[in-house]
Amino acid sequence: MYMSELLLDYIEHLEVEGGRSARTAENYTLYLERFVGFTNDITVDKITSEVVRKYRLWLNRYKNDNDDELATITQSYHLIALRGFLGYLSKRDIPSLSPDKIELPKTARKQVTFLHYDEIERLLEHIDLSSEMGLRDRALVELLFSSGLRVSELVNLNRDHINTKRREFMVRGKGQKDRPIFISESAASHVDNYLNARLDNLPPLFLSYSRNNIASTSGDYRRLTARSIQRIITTCARLAGITKHVSPHTMRHSFATDLLMNGADIRSVQSMLGHSSISTTQVYTHVTDQHLREIYEKFHSETTE
Repeated sequence: MYMSELLLDYIEHLEVEGGRSARTAENYTLYLERFVGFTNDITVDKITSEVVRKYRLWLNRYKNDNDDELATITQSYHLIALRGFLGYLSKRDIPSLSPDKIELPKTARKQVTFLHYDEIERLLEHIDLSSEMGLRDRALVELLFSSGLRVSELVNLNRDHINTKRREFMVRGKGQKDRPIFISESAASHVDNYLNARLDNLPPLFLSYSRNNIASTSGDYRRLTARSIQRIITTCARLAGITKHVSPHTMRHSFATDLLMNGADIRSVQSMLGHSSISTTQVYTHVTDQHLREIYEKFHSETTE
C-alpha cells in the first residue's frame, strides 16, 4: 500500500483514538506529506532505514523560500510524526520499518526564562486598575502566574468554567487530558473584580476591547486571542522596567519555578503543569539548582581549623 493511501487513516486515528487536537493533526499531516513528497509516495513496505537516513539528510539541508533552514527541534517533529505513523502500521500488522529504528536527533536543552517573585510584583503594580481593560489585564496576569495555565487553555476559558469561591476548576489540556487548576486568593479576587465591572453577559472569561471587536455581540468574536495576550504581557513587562523577554509561557515557567523553589516535589509540579512525561518537567531542575546552592551557602555549617 502507498503511504498516501494510509495517511488520512492515521491522521483520523490520531484525532479519534489518540485524542490529539486538530492543530496537532494538521502539523502531523504537513510533516508526513513532506516525507511522501521526498519518497515520491513509495509503498510502506519499501520504507527502510536507508530511506529514513536520506530523509534526515534532506531535512537537515532543507531551506524554504526565504532561505531559512529547519531548526533541529522542527526536524525532530518530522521524525516523531514518521515514527508515530510507523507505530500505527505496526499495530495494524502492515509490514514496514519498525518505529524503534528511528532515533531522534539530540537537541540542546531549552533555556527557561522566568520571573522572580519580586519581578511579578513589579509587573502587577504597573497595571492601571482605573478601567475595565486594566482590571482584565490584572486578572489575566494574576491567573497565569497562580495557575500555570497554557495560553491556549486561558484563551478558551469561559466565565462559568472558573470557580473563584473554591479557587479550583478543571481544564482540558494537551492530548484532551483533564487536570485540576488551583488559583490564589489574589487571583480569584481580581477575576471577581473584573467580572463585576463588566456589564455584558458574554461567555468568554476575557474579552477584547479593540475597536474592531467592540461593536459585536458575539462572544467568540470578542474573545481575547493568544496574540493579544502576548501583547498584554509584553506591554506590562515593559512598563515595569523588566528587560528580559516575557511571554505568557514565561508566566507558566515562573509558576513552576516558584513552586520548586518553595519546596514542591517535581512529580506534583508535573501534574499541575499537565506534562505527560517527567522529563519535560525536569527542564526546570537546572533553574532551581542555583537556588539550592544559595540555600547551601546560607545554612550549611562550615568547619574551622
